[in-house]
Amino acid sequence: MSLSAFETLGLSAQFTSTLTHLGFLKPTPIQEQAIPLVLARHDLIGLAQTGTGKTAAFGLPIAELLLADQKKLEHRTCHTLILAPTRELVNQIASNLKSFVRRLPLRIGIVVGGVSINKQQEQLTRGVDILVSTPGRLLDLIARNAISLRAVDYLVLDEADQMLDLGFIHDLRKISKMLPAKRQTLLFSATMPKSIADLASTYLTNPKRVEVSPAGKAADKIEQSVYFVAGKNDKTTLLKQSLTANPDGRSIVFLRTKHGAEKLMKHLDSVGYKAVSIHGNKSQGQRERALKAFKDGEVNVLVATDVAARGIDIPEVSHVYNYDLPEVPDAYVHRIGRTARNGRDGLAIAFCAPDEYRLLRDIEKLMGISIAVAGGTAPEGHASQGAEKSRRGGHRGQGQNQGRGQGGGRGRDEARASDGQRREHRGPRQGQGQGQPRQRFRDEDCFGAPAPDNDLASTSDFRPAKKAGPRGERPAHGHQGRPAGKPGQNRGPRRPGEGRGQGQGQGGRPQRGEGRRRETA
Repeated sequence: MSLSAFETLGLSAQFTSTLTHLGFLKPTPIQEQAIPLVLARHDLIGLAQTGTGKTAAFGLPIAELLLADQKKLEHRTCHTLILAPTRELVNQIASNLKSFVRRLPLRIGIVVGGVSINKQQEQLTRGVDILVSTPGRLLDLIARNAISLRAVDYLVLDEADQMLDLGFIHDLRKISKMLPAKRQTLLFSATMPKSIADLASTYLTNPKRVEVSPAGKAADKIEQSVYFVAGKNDKTTLLKQSLTANPDGRSIVFLRTKHGAEKLMKHLDSVGYKAVSIHGNKSQGQRERALKAFKDGEVNVLVATDVAARGIDIPEVSHVYNYDLPEVPDAYVHRIGRTARNGRDGLAIAFCAPDEYRLLRDIEKLMGISIAVAGGTAPEGHASQGAEKSRRGGHRGQGQNQGRGQGGGRGRDEARASDGQRREHRGPRQGQGQGQPRQRFRDEDCFGAPAPDNDLASTSDFRPAKKAGPRGERPAHGHQGRPAGKPGQNRGPRRPGEGRGQGQGQGGRPQRGEGRRRETA
């Protein structure tokens, strides 16, 4: 298709010339289907995998409509509200939109946590045409009367499934009550669980549906492989071998915990690899500097938790490593979606320890494939190496993929909380006796005891952070840093005369004021 394809979608010459300058010569499937529907002012549900150009699919037609409307912009108002779950995704969306509307009289505002709220109030004083925000900080600004939603004509919910995963449904309900009933609403999601269908029925009116890929499907140009390993030591060794074999590659390595990500980054840096990390314990400034260094090629390894699973659009990423497999299969799809963007090829390598076999089975079931085995001994019952391959026959997965690949990472907070329960049902690790205590990390030169990660929640709703304990760990909520169980669990019998005290009331329940609080970065 030629450039005229953008014009046939309904975009004006001023946008097509900008797209030519930016190197957009061919619309993606989601853009081809969504842009005409948005220009026709239909509500829309867009289901597409990450890296398929969803931002342009809603950003270009909305900018076109804003210019056509020519409505006067009032102080402390916006005409378009775009909600996204994480700071990184908000910044990425805003960056793309600014490139689309340069030299046009449209103002774009960014509202996220981790930065001065006073400066954000100042930028909203004159009003903005397009406001890109996380739900938590938006509500903070509304409470300060810094922004009103009475003039919103266009609402976009991007990565809606992740917003629901993070518990933003209550914030979304609060925000929806402040929006005009007459508006155009667009909902974009990489997956379509029942909760998203319920959300769509509440917020959208007679929506059109655009689906360019089934849920759980990764980009076609991602070649996937898995190494079966005995433990963390093997994972670290294989990772370093792969990085050494591909010195010119740009790699993202996903881990489950903030503690583990930071330790691995420092270990890689100490042995000569140029690496940076982003996770929930990093400030917004630290995250932005790390991403800039990675994007500019100053470093070639980014070690991350789920903060980076969505919202990072760096076409040069050639490898994604799942150092730890995610608890939630959908998270694997989002993580490996950081590569093979804009039509490029990409490699995804996963490391699977014995206690992660179940997670691998869940991923393969979701994606409907058997990931090619690149090394190690597959567990009994796993598909043979010659079985259905991950992509294009998967013949590159054996032998040739060593040192080349990408992976996924970690999923939702709720799944992490159940990690302790799952471990109780497993047998001892390979080479470990029945009477020996289990070890959560085995790479002693690189890792220490990790704290539970809560990155997804903490990077999205920016309430005041809880103070970290020693070495960046969160305050322990239970024994040995494990998530606390129900009140009264994990304690011995009370001795005669022992007072309840310490926040415990009748029946071991916490006293008033000790309710659950959302953990934030």
